[in-house]
Amino acid sequence: MSLFSLRVLILTATTLYQAIACWREDRTPPPGQRVDVGGFCLHYVTAGTGYPTVVLDHSLGGVEGYFLVDELAQLARVCIYDRAGFGWSDRSPHPRTSNQIVTELNQMLTLAGLEPPYILVGNSFGSYNMRLYASRYPEKVVGLVLTDGLHESAMLKMPLILRGLQLFFASGFIMSVLGATLGIIRLLNIIGVFELIKPKLRQFSLDSRQAVKRSFCRPKHWVTMTREIFRLDTSGRQVRCASHLKDLPIVSLKASSFFIPSLLTILMPLKAANQLRDRIHDKLAKLSTNCVQITVENSGHFVWVDRPDAIIQAVKIILERLDD
Repeated sequence: MSLFSLRVLILTATTLYQAIACWREDRTPPPGQRVDVGGFCLHYVTAGTGYPTVVLDHSLGGVEGYFLVDELAQLARVCIYDRAGFGWSDRSPHPRTSNQIVTELNQMLTLAGLEPPYILVGNSFGSYNMRLYASRYPEKVVGLVLTDGLHESAMLKMPLILRGLQLFFASGFIMSVLGATLGIIRLLNIIGVFELIKPKLRQFSLDSRQAVKRSFCRPKHWVTMTREIFRLDTSGRQVRCASHLKDLPIVSLKASSFFIPSLLTILMPLKAANQLRDRIHDKLAKLSTNCVQITVENSGHFVWVDRPDAIIQAVKIILERLDD
C-alpha cells in the first residue's frame, strides 16, 4: 500500500468515526432545554433557586459555563446557555455580532420563562454581549461581572502585531473546521491533548469537561468561532452605546497577565498584549460609578479555568451589594 493510499484510508476512517460519534451523541438528550428563537434553537441549562438569576455568556468560542454552574447554583439561580453554533444550540443564519447575540439571548430568556432581574456574567467576548444587554434592557439587570472583559476603544485601535495575532488565531479556527470534520480533534480529545495543553482543566469534573469538549469536536463550533472573530470589530462598534451604565453594580476582573508565560507562549507578543489589556481595563473601570476592579493573581486571560473562584467571588460581591 502506498503512503498516499494509507493517508486516504486513515482520513476516511477518522471521518467515518467522527460522523458515527456525532450521530450517537445527537441521540442522547442534551443536559438542559432547547427553545426555538426563530427557526433555530438555543440550548440552556438552569440550576439553583431564588432571585436574581445569574446569566452567563461565554468567551469567544467558549462553553466554559459548564465549569461554573454547580458553584454558582449554590449562590442563586443560574442560567448558562450555548450561543448559536456552540454546544447543543443550532447554528444561526444571522451575523455573529453582539447586537444579534443580545437579541437572541433576550428571546431565549423570555421564551424560557426565566424572568428578571438578572446578574450578568460576561467572559472575554461575552463582556461585549452582556454590556450591550445591560444597556438595552436596564430594567432587567441589577449587576454585571466582566471576566477579563474587552473594551472597544482599545480593541478597535489594536496595534499591528496584535492584529497579526488575531489573524493567526482566525486561521487556526479555519483549519480546525477541517480538523473537526475529519475527526482529528475528537482523537486529540480522546488521548487527552486538551488537558496536556491546559492541565488546570483536570480540576473540573469529568462531566463538565465532557460537555465543554463535546462542542470543540464539532465543525460548527469552529465555523461559529470564525464567524465571531471576523465580526469582532463590528461587535465593538455596536457596543459603543454601552459605555455609560450609570450606577449599575459592576465587578471587573483583570487577569494578572493576558498570557501566562510558558513554552506555548514564548513567541507571543506578551508585552503588547498586556499593554492593550491595561488600556482596556482603564476604560472598563469607568463604565459605572459603582464599579470595582479586582486583579486576579496567577491567572491568564482564561480566568474561568485558571481562577474560577474569582468569578464566584465576584458574583458574591454583587449579591452583597444588592442586600445592602
